[in-house]
Amino acid sequence: MSKQGFYGPISDEIWQAASKIKLLICDVDGVFSDGLVYMSNAGEELKTFHTRDGYGVRSVLSSGINVAIITGRKSQIVEDRMTALGVTHIYQGVDNKLSPYHELLTLYNVKPDEVAYIGDDMVDLPVMKEVGLSVCVADGHPYVKQHALMTTHIKGGHGALRELTDLLLLSQNKFDSAHGMSI
Repeated sequence: MSKQGFYGPISDEIWQAASKIKLLICDVDGVFSDGLVYMSNAGEELKTFHTRDGYGVRSVLSSGINVAIITGRKSQIVEDRMTALGVTHIYQGVDNKLSPYHELLTLYNVKPDEVAYIGDDMVDLPVMKEVGLSVCVADGHPYVKQHALMTTHIKGGHGALRELTDLLLLSQNKFDSAHGMSI
């Protein structure tokens, strides 16, 4: 049996897992961005971010679901974008994502089944294997998709994160209030 979400059917298992989430942890490259790294001749790194993903982050934050970032690359652009969205725990330049993950469990006083993680590549798997809702973006690595509870319909950097935030809000009956709509 499955429920119908905005992006397609959602299994009962995924819906149940999403309904428990209190903390959403996100990778950046390949999730918030399309995974491409743009470099100028001056060595400046550029990234693009989808506004729908940003709106989704703000929506879950305003609904009491915390958001944190754990990413392997280090960039001032990421710091600026996440800070502007209201994300306070931003871990950059991380090779072993399990260490900040365990720190976040303590900081937010949550259990693993109350955490969702969205990633796209092999470095994300150790955390994905520990959380209640592991999500891979549609264009993520095939091996990672095999180990994720959910794969988005949308590609990374093109609204995949919004797909997940909408699911979290829907499964917790917070969608309408998060978007200022009367129920």
